[in-house]
Amino acid sequence: MNISPDVKQLMEIIPTDILEQYSAVLKKRAVPVSRHADYRKWLRYFLDFRSKYPLPEPRSEQVRLFILKLREKNQSPEQQKQAAHALSLFFGSQPRLKPGPVKSENVKPEFSNIQPPPAVISDSQSKGDKVDNPGLNDGHRPIVASPVQGEGKSEWNGQVSESHFNEWRCMRKSTSPAWDKIIGSLASEIKMRHYSKKTLKTYADWGRKFQGYLRNKTPDALTADDVKAYLTYLAVNCKVAASTQNQAFNALLFLYRHILKKDFGEHKDIPRAKRSNYIPVVLARQEIDSVLKHLSHPYNLVVKLLYGCGLRLFEGVKLRVKDFNFDAGVLTVRGKGNKSRTVPIPQKIFPELTAQLEVVKELHDKDIAAGYTGVFLDDQLEKKYPKAVKDFIWQWFFPQQSLTFVAEKKEKRRYHLHEKHVQEALYEAVRRAKLTKRVTSHTFRHSFATHLLQANYDIRTIQTLLGHSDVRTTMIYTHCVPSRTLKEAKSPLDF
Repeated sequence: MNISPDVKQLMEIIPTDILEQYSAVLKKRAVPVSRHADYRKWLRYFLDFRSKYPLPEPRSEQVRLFILKLREKNQSPEQQKQAAHALSLFFGSQPRLKPGPVKSENVKPEFSNIQPPPAVISDSQSKGDKVDNPGLNDGHRPIVASPVQGEGKSEWNGQVSESHFNEWRCMRKSTSPAWDKIIGSLASEIKMRHYSKKTLKTYADWGRKFQGYLRNKTPDALTADDVKAYLTYLAVNCKVAASTQNQAFNALLFLYRHILKKDFGEHKDIPRAKRSNYIPVVLARQEIDSVLKHLSHPYNLVVKLLYGCGLRLFEGVKLRVKDFNFDAGVLTVRGKGNKSRTVPIPQKIFPELTAQLEVVKELHDKDIAAGYTGVFLDDQLEKKYPKAVKDFIWQWFFPQQSLTFVAEKKEKRRYHLHEKHVQEALYEAVRRAKLTKRVTSHTFRHSFATHLLQANYDIRTIQTLLGHSDVRTTMIYTHCVPSRTLKEAKSPLDF
């Protein structure tokens, strides 16, 4: 039996039994033979979409999210209608099953950068409250640390999220109540100090790993020798990087000093992982332009700010309207440790930034008219400024396209563009640009600093623009362009 290449490609994603059954349904429902290939194509795209991301169980929601993604991919209304009909025939011929992984290969490039779909985060949603919330179903939604967590749930700032992969599993109950209490105290201490949720997750993760290494040895019996044994194990047996071992060291130091109130010891004789001489990857201006050419809005504008202002990725996506002072040409950035700094706004992208501001205005007007609650605010700002959630100046400059449902308060709020979306879009753009360098979002910050150094900016100015607290951190960029920054020796009389 000869199988055409198109059918063979379909069979690589659509199981044979489903493909045969679906073809029979198309004939039974009198779908014109000339359209069978298109209907199979939509089914193939949908199965690939469903295999990559966790979807809510209601089939109507799955179809709605898929059609929404087709609309974002500029598919015509006729194509969207045809795709919806194709899926209705598919679901009509299938038993009701929960979404599960489907083998996915040879996907067309136009569908290779689909954003994650929303997750159902409360029972009330299945009764009628539909939420389109891409990017926040991975446990990345703001959460409040709690010593007791349910399976697959996490909390930060009063929100609960369910995730396909729970990155906050460190906050769930374990077989040791004593350790659960310690991790809970750790979370409270970090929240009290206003450290970031990433710090909490990292420190709690190392606490759980330490607990597993000691096989649930009671916290009261811990000594400085336990730390020494564990750090030695990481360096000798696990062969971790120096930065990983230092991270574990700092996490356990915080645990001993502030939670256990025990002596941590000196540990000068602990074997240390060899620190690599890291030199940042820097892109030439032509390479940056080639990447930007393959990025769509708003990701291209985010990357332009990363390079043009030297921002970290989380600093870029968390910008608010009030951070832009277009009259003075200054951008206020909230960086690590809630430290603020100002950087000049690139004049070249002024038109794009003002156009994005108009988009935010229009979206904000629609949200207010629809009665939505507003945006998320950090810490206790909402209690201090109750009206700020709906004020225009507090809106995200790069808002998420959809809303987040807060189950506890029964309200819908808007979150900012998720970091993961930018990273996925950037990965695809770099792949298409065929660069020979390993590029991440932080590469554009490295390029910002290095290009300023090449332009003979002094290291202290670059330190201020990057927000480094120690100039030694900034000095690493001198290794990227050692010869280009040396000026010709002259006498002061010739200045």
